[in-house]
Amino acid sequence: MHHQEEPGTPRERKLDEELPGLGARLRERRLSSGLTLEAAAARIGLSPAHLSRLETAKRQPSLPVLLGLSRAYAVPLDVLLGETPTAPTTVVRGATAEPSKAGGWTYRPAGAPGRAMQALRVHVPQGTQEAVVRVHPGEEWVFVLSGRLVLNLDREEHLLDPGDSAHFDSMRPHRLSADSAAGVDLLFLHTLLQSPTSELCLG
Repeated sequence: MHHQEEPGTPRERKLDEELPGLGARLRERRLSSGLTLEAAAARIGLSPAHLSRLETAKRQPSLPVLLGLSRAYAVPLDVLLGETPTAPTTVVRGATAEPSKAGGWTYRPAGAPGRAMQALRVHVPQGTQEAVVRVHPGEEWVFVLSGRLVLNLDREEHLLDPGDSAHFDSMRPHRLSADSAAGVDLLFLHTLLQSPTSELCLG
């Protein structure tokens, strides 16, 4: 078993250009979780040097890495992104949900912040695929709105079309990518759990 980080690209920009202050928040959350750089990096399958570059705003994380960090530190994604906590809401208006981008993925909140589950509307362009196969505690549910999704789950590969969904234990190694030129749009729901077993990762 080894940890593999995302390949670098010339198009990478400083983190603060798209997500101001995220690096400092990542470091603050890691320290408040009592994790060393090495331990935190192991939980999401990155090298300590890679996580250090994220914390010093020399690298922009992909959405899967951000989700992994939110699980590792047991904080909602919106808190990592620096959004101001608000009172729990019941209704999320799609027309006013502000989009964010990370690692080529575009996502909008589809649920209330600060909950045990995080719901997102996600757009994954074709050609952007996370290098790390994820393994972590909890559950994930995806529903394809448009395009075709490739779901690698264990040694299986599933092609999901609009209207198809998948619900699986996140301890099963998994990876998502788009198989259509226009990318794929998803509803994505995952649980926010913290456990020593979240350190598992397959290259």
